[in-house]
Amino acid sequence: MDKKRYTVTAALPYANGPLHLGHVAGVYLPADIFVRFLRHKGHDVAFICGSDEHGAAITLRAKKEGVTPQEIVDKYYTILADSFKKFDVSFDIFHRTSEPIHRETAQDFFKTLHNKGVFTQKTNQQYFDEKYEQFLADRYITGECPKCGFAEAYGDQCEKCGSALSPNDLIRPISKLSGDAPVLRETTHWFLPMERHEDWLKDWIQNGKLEEKQIHDPKKWRKQVVGQCMSWIDGGLQPRAMTRDLDWGIPVPLENAEGKVLYVWLDAPIGYISATKAWAVEQQKNWKNYWTGDTELVHFIGKDNIVFHALIFPILLKEHGDFILPKNVPASEFLNLEGDKFSTSRNWAVWLHEYLERHPNKTDELKYTLTAIAPESRDSEFTWNGFQSRVNNELADVLGNFVNRALVLTNKYFDGAVPELGTVEPEDQRVIKAIGEVSPLVEEKLYNYKIREAQGEVMSLARIGNRYLAETEPWKLIKTDKERVKTILNIALQITANLSILLDPFLPSTARKMRTFLDLEAFNWSQCGKKDILPAGHHTNKPSILFEKIDDAFVEKEQDLLRASQQVEESNHETQKETVAFDDFLKLDIRVGEILSAKKVKKADKLLELNVDTGLDQRTIVSGIAQHFAPEDIIGKKVSVLMNLPPRKIRGVVSNGMLLMGEDKDGKLTFMSPECDLENGATIR
Repeated sequence: MDKKRYTVTAALPYANGPLHLGHVAGVYLPADIFVRFLRHKGHDVAFICGSDEHGAAITLRAKKEGVTPQEIVDKYYTILADSFKKFDVSFDIFHRTSEPIHRETAQDFFKTLHNKGVFTQKTNQQYFDEKYEQFLADRYITGECPKCGFAEAYGDQCEKCGSALSPNDLIRPISKLSGDAPVLRETTHWFLPMERHEDWLKDWIQNGKLEEKQIHDPKKWRKQVVGQCMSWIDGGLQPRAMTRDLDWGIPVPLENAEGKVLYVWLDAPIGYISATKAWAVEQQKNWKNYWTGDTELVHFIGKDNIVFHALIFPILLKEHGDFILPKNVPASEFLNLEGDKFSTSRNWAVWLHEYLERHPNKTDELKYTLTAIAPESRDSEFTWNGFQSRVNNELADVLGNFVNRALVLTNKYFDGAVPELGTVEPEDQRVIKAIGEVSPLVEEKLYNYKIREAQGEVMSLARIGNRYLAETEPWKLIKTDKERVKTILNIALQITANLSILLDPFLPSTARKMRTFLDLEAFNWSQCGKKDILPAGHHTNKPSILFEKIDDAFVEKEQDLLRASQQVEESNHETQKETVAFDDFLKLDIRVGEILSAKKVKKADKLLELNVDTGLDQRTIVSGIAQHFAPEDIIGKKVSVLMNLPPRKIRGVVSNGMLLMGEDKDGKLTFMSPECDLENGATIR
């Protein structure tokens, strides 16, 4: 067999918060299963991950908690690393992008591209926070999404509709630093002209070809990965800035780049390379072997990272010239939780480190459930009732019941010794045939990144064993046909031995326990499918219960914890925003106004152009309320007007203020109209 070399990466988690089950199910668990399988098959594998410790998300968390960015990354790196260790994820290294070797690697990578003329230097307008006197990176800005109307879209992406955005796309942008509307100022950055790469990217993604050479099998790429990439390419790739104006990150290694750092999506993927370097030093290996030649590079990610791993990073690798391109980018869809999306801002999540603290002996139960519902090709959902059902009906009643019966009966009837295989009846032959058929199916599924289906094939063997014992009833036959019982239990024990190996990538703790029951210390994946792993006379040990059943009290407690974690009322109002200084509140000039006229803004379904009498003047205000109110219905309406926002040009109309609106849990807007008869221009305090 061709012992290929693999470099397998799992998306670098941001060191600004812990992991929730959505992260685990979509990225880290399937990557770990795949790698464990490759190791069993004898492949040379480097399993690479680490914490992503730069970018605006880190500085925003630091600001929120009132500490330094370094304190944030130190805190969450520890939480992340500890969670992975306790969950038994078998990284070869879990590195950090704040390490010196990463800084050196990332800067050298950038300089190589710069010296090759890969980047274009361009001056454009970028949002600037005048209060904090700094340019704002994408995640420092929120505003209304121009595509779905979500009020708190980020400057690079709307988390509600998933659209990729730029800060200039946002309607009524707000700085997350000061809460003020930012202004536009000129700044210079280095851009990656992605539009130059459309032709080869299209051929590489769709056909697996690069410069006439077959690089990968396009049939093995998931449809959502190809679809999202082609959507970007067909829509026309645009230049993307590879630098940012920030004081936290990898400094741009050029003389004329003071105050600029590498864009986090240039910085972070290079973290795979720097982590490989650090690991290779520890293992006395040549790191280049894992990034060149016939090595297969595989990125396990979530679907929100597809564009970075399947478009931007491949461009950078190809332009550098010294690296292989990804063989596959198995991206998962999203995992939902109890009927809703995972949300870190609302704390609607099951956090991995907290689960492990509550249930340190139930890691494999969680692994099994998350793999069984893995969102490989479509969104899926985790529920505590579903978790209970998987554990009780599948792990306990099928796998656990079968293993326990096989070993208990062997200990009871034959003092724990594996009995001889006697006469093989047709029903035995069918089971023996099934033993030989399962492992090739499991291997085929795993090599094609169908992790969920592979686990299902292993469990099908446990079901075959469970049904075999139920149908042959050796506990009854022992009274009349002991020789027949020997054959039945021999076959049952061979199934158990096969399961103890096949389950190792999926449920390593359970597989180890099963091999302890069998006293099977030395084992090899090549034994899978064989009917004589355990020789006659081999002594087994007394088993213990593999899986304790989950009772209703367990489920209710977890559901109560989830509900208690919410910082919102049942009416589903948003959580309270960050506190502001009273002096900052006094800066807001809010007055009573009256709408004199209203009309729709051309080519904008959600915008109305209003003429408002503020008592001080008559001014134009553009408001995103067209889907809630007809223009003719709001003329003469008394409104609350935020007066002292800077003018903003929206769809060609200069807006001079903002109406204050109420929004219910369904997104319906209501005017915040003064109840008493205040004159236009009256101050609202």
